[in-house]
Amino acid sequence: MSKKGSIILGTPLVLLSFILYKTVGYHLVTIILMLATALLAGGPIIYRALVALRYRVIGIDLLVSIAVVGALAIGEFWEAAAVTYLFMLGDYLESRTLEKSRSSIKSLMALAPETARVREGANEIIVSPQELKRGMSVVIKPGERIAADGVVIEGSAYLDQSSLTGESEPVHKEVGDEVFSGTLITNGYLVIEALKVGEESTFAKIIHLVEEAQDAKAPTQKFIERFSKYYTPAIIAIALITYLITKDIRMALTLLVIGCPGALVISVPVSIVAAIGTSAKLGILLKGGEMVEKLGKVDVTAFDKTGTLTQGKPTVTTIKGYGMEMDELLRLSAIGETYSEHPLGQAIIDAAQERVLLSEQLPEDVDHIQGQGLTFSLEGERYLIGNRALLESHQIDLSVVMEDLARESHLRRSVVLVASAKEVLGLIAISDQVRAEAGEVITQLRSLGVKKSVMLTGDNRATAQAVAEYLNLDEFKAELMPGDKVDEVKQLQSEYGKVALIGDGINDAPSLATADVGIAIAGAGNDVAMESADVVLLGEKLSPLIDAIKLSRLAVANMQQNIFFALAVAAFLLVGVLMGGVTLSVGMLVHELSVLLVILNAVRLMRYAKGKKKTII
Repeated sequence: MSKKGSIILGTPLVLLSFILYKTVGYHLVTIILMLATALLAGGPIIYRALVALRYRVIGIDLLVSIAVVGALAIGEFWEAAAVTYLFMLGDYLESRTLEKSRSSIKSLMALAPETARVREGANEIIVSPQELKRGMSVVIKPGERIAADGVVIEGSAYLDQSSLTGESEPVHKEVGDEVFSGTLITNGYLVIEALKVGEESTFAKIIHLVEEAQDAKAPTQKFIERFSKYYTPAIIAIALITYLITKDIRMALTLLVIGCPGALVISVPVSIVAAIGTSAKLGILLKGGEMVEKLGKVDVTAFDKTGTLTQGKPTVTTIKGYGMEMDELLRLSAIGETYSEHPLGQAIIDAAQERVLLSEQLPEDVDHIQGQGLTFSLEGERYLIGNRALLESHQIDLSVVMEDLARESHLRRSVVLVASAKEVLGLIAISDQVRAEAGEVITQLRSLGVKKSVMLTGDNRATAQAVAEYLNLDEFKAELMPGDKVDEVKQLQSEYGKVALIGDGINDAPSLATADVGIAIAGAGNDVAMESADVVLLGEKLSPLIDAIKLSRLAVANMQQNIFFALAVAAFLLVGVLMGGVTLSVGMLVHELSVLLVILNAVRLMRYAKGKKKTII
């Protein structure tokens, strides 16, 4: 019979037993009803205890079983009925409340698309997502969820990606853009080429990682379980000794009931489950209880620069023409960089594309000059695009640009000069932009009590210094090789304590592994980051780092509260038993209430997400 069915049948039995007990006493009918209640509620308890004993496990079920059998042996039929019913009721309510605390994973699973629309020739057919294969053309219409990771080959649309990243702002997608399974089209339509299907998709991997994380155990939880392994047999021994000394079997049996470590055993895992589930709502993967505890106790945050504190992509910041309009300067430069694979050249092309200045014209007689830039011809004119050395080698007068060069150099920006064969035409400054939210993140880390925030980068010292000063970091180390970063992390650990390293999850693998907590700001779909880091920020922003640390600290505090409460209740009941004021049934009632209160306290962590932007989970 199910737990719910047992409760439905057992409740009228125990109520009727109590009424008869208080009115007619231990009448035959009363005893029969009490025995029926004890058998209905206690049968599964005794069965679980016997199964556990076969594997040499002494648990809570055995304590209750001994107490119930003892109560029946001495004629305390009401105590036996009440204890078994209360234990059964507590177990049912506990499972229901725990189910709620694990609801985030169920919410995630509910977002999995049930069907996919596949284009075959001129027709569209509906198939199961499990039937999708790599290379298929999948059509997604407004209100539908994407069933596979892929790239857009037709159409444009706004996507709600909050199921993956926790950010509810719609994201525009068009031809050439990546899209991920589980995301929702709010308007527009897309046709995508499926690249990752089934268990390979980002959405499936996230669900798998969250499930694994919720089952992983924190160090405190492991300690509590080891403690309970010895604690439970100790309670049986204490109860036996109490009986031998006092000859009071009721007191001994009551000690068995109040000694049940239910609240203590559940105190840590329920907090871990609630924290991991809530973090998933915010687009944060916390990989297990150990990471929750470590992140909640972090003393130092160490950041990679490129792609973490900065956007990781060179961007045009300044365009200045000397006798030439800015748009014309950018258009001309983009033509010259058409065949260039240099990141600065790509930044110029991207800027021209954003301003709709890309031309179909192609450069002629392109000559790439190592370490300097390039020259090319267009409409009979010769042009130069590159650094100061390129222009000086062609005897171009730089006096008009020297003041601007000095300013951009002070700002640690890369400068691309554009010139004709006779004179400087303009200047384009390019830099890897600092993330807009990075400064606020550093400030909030200080307010959370993080002792130090440092930057560890392989970039040159001048650029690193500019970023560190702009963000008001406590310290920075530049021009580091991967091995050097590992050494710096170890030094921080020895000086300050637990270190969290935040990187891109790809080229920081050694230092991420060395840090107490490796955190990757990855963006959805980054398989390397999801596999290698301890904590993954699935969105494109750094700000969820603050939520991850806050939530972990709340979870650690929640565990401590639960453990203290569980031990305090046990001590209170022990005093009550020794003073003769706690009976078997009262002890069981208080025990079950303590278990439920511990769970409800942990469920409070789930309210953290409600203060954030509303997600669709």
